[in-house]
Amino acid sequence: MLISFSLVALGFVLLIFGATWLVDGASALAKKLKISDLAIGLTIVAFGTSAPELVVNIIASADGYSDIILGNIIGSNNFNLFIILGLSGLILPITVKSSTAWREIPISLIVALILLVFANDFFMSEHPVINRIEGVVMLILFFLFLFYVFTQMKQDVIEISEPAFKSNYKIWGLIIFGLAGLIIGGQLVVDNSIKIATLLGVSEKIIGLTIIAAGTSLPELVTSVVAAFKKNSDIAIGNIIGSNIFNILLILSISSLIKPISFNINFNTDILILIGGTVFLLGSMITGKRKKLDRWEAGILFSFFITYTVYLVGKEI
Repeated sequence: MLISFSLVALGFVLLIFGATWLVDGASALAKKLKISDLAIGLTIVAFGTSAPELVVNIIASADGYSDIILGNIIGSNNFNLFIILGLSGLILPITVKSSTAWREIPISLIVALILLVFANDFFMSEHPVINRIEGVVMLILFFLFLFYVFTQMKQDVIEISEPAFKSNYKIWGLIIFGLAGLIIGGQLVVDNSIKIATLLGVSEKIIGLTIIAAGTSLPELVTSVVAAFKKNSDIAIGNIIGSNIFNILLILSISSLIKPISFNINFNTDILILIGGTVFLLGSMITGKRKKLDRWEAGILFSFFITYTVYLVGKEI
């Protein structure tokens, strides 16, 4: 048990350093390429911080742990939206671009609705399964999303008043070592958290929704919080929205292609919470200060999910 706790602590250290390097490298890359921070956040940073979810789900898919797969994805997305975005917004109110308010956030809402439909097989079966055909559809939608982001990159070219001070080697070194730190650190935290949770007798579903989801979301947490402290709202919001889209369209699709995923209908509540939270985020863009997540709105997101998680764990115990 002591060794597991020590490895979790080491994982946190790697996550903190990895996130700092990744944000610095990604921001420098954005300036050098004259590409918006939002586009970098939606792609490089989002993919890098979603890597732990990908690793965990590939392993869980091969072993047939459907509740771990679903709990990891759904729990991670809720953790991203409510805890990470909420905490980032409490640190610094997040101002977003028009494209985020009117396109990226609605895209993430549509993706969550697609998950609800595919998971429940409303028109196909009494025994819900996310099958390989649905996995292919989600994968196609993922590539369409990437096409959209790269199209936006061409439109969102920015002018910079000063040259990027980092060399290409330093920029890519920061990104590569940052991603490595995130992946290794995330895996250490997840693996050893599972060992600790198993010794405490917690179920697979709760492990997926809480321990694993929070563990694999730690890169997003540290990255977005670091970005918030650096007053880089585009990296913070792009990381969260991009990661949520990546998790469902890419990681869940890959998981279902490895082996069809049996859907536990008890996850419907958590999917509906994800949808509701995304609707709330979209609503916050058009109320109060437009295109801005104010501290009180971030506080609602954060406190709601803390309360729900306590209730969920309490009911399990």
